Amino acid sequence: MNIIVCGGTGLVGRALVKSLLGDGYTVKVITRKPLVGHESSPRLQYMSWNELKQRPELLEGTDVVINLAGETLNQRWTDKSKQRILQSRLLSVAKLAQALNALQKKPEAIIQASAVAAYGTSLTETFDETSPRRSEDFLSQVVEQWEEAAGAYPSDSRLIKLRISLVLDRKKGAFPLMKLPYRFGFGGRIGSGHQWMSWIHIEDIVRLITYCIHTKEIVGAVNASSPYPVTNDQFGKTVAQVYHRPHWFPVPGILVQKLLGEMSTLVLDGQKVLPRKALEHGFKFNYPSLKEALEELHSPHKQR
Repeated sequence: MNIIVCGGTGLVGRALVKSLLGDGYTVKVITRKPLVGHESSPRLQYMSWNELKQRPELLEGTDVVINLAGETLNQRWTDKSKQRILQSRLLSVAKLAQALNALQKKPEAIIQASAVAAYGTSLTETFDETSPRRSEDFLSQVVEQWEEAAGAYPSDSRLIKLRISLVLDRKKGAFPLMKLPYRFGFGGRIGSGHQWMSWIHIEDIVRLITYCIHTKEIVGAVNASSPYPVTNDQFGKTVAQVYHRPHWFPVPGILVQKLLGEMSTLVLDGQKVLPRKALEHGFKFNYPSLKEALEELHSPHKQR
């Protein structure tokens, strides 16, 4: 099977490419970054977005396309950075759609990254794939436009919109920063601590993507989140338990707002998201509970 991965050098992309190669697939990564220290294999190729534009025929014979490309959210949200965050997502979809529509044989499936921000934020509601999208803040507006842009993909390809939650990884992404205060003995709830955190272990999101590739009945929105979301306070207490550190030092929400500006919504607001579609189609999480996930990430025997 020939698989294209756009954004294959990011947090999820790197882990996914490594897994796909291990499973024997042929992978082509479309990226804008230099190819230093990347996975090496005779079944792995890299191409730039410019090359894709000039020679879309290089994608002929592709069975599945996975688009994870997009500017990181982990930066201060100025007007310019917010524009980059939005445009990077819309442009990657537009460029990829143009190339795929030019192919004689369209891919069987397209998996397009999205985010659980599609549902907006709430302290009380529970969301699954049947919940309506709500465009009420910057992130939910980005997701709305992101998912709408995916309508330009070939209509005869099975389209999956993977709504990604907080991805927990040992070394990369947000989690190493989130656990840092606990290492120094100053961990605690952030803001009220009641805000919901929907999350997924890096291994499980990679496995879920592969599951979506092979489960032809899965189509449309798919929540990439654990079946057991937790509140911010519960998250911190679990980190403290697993890493044997105290959970006692609360961080006022007003301080987070001053430090992070509008980006503070990532930690002060949240949503309780359930992976209904994945579960209904038989997907089994290796790390459904936060304690299991953190114990694996903390294990010295499983360094990746």
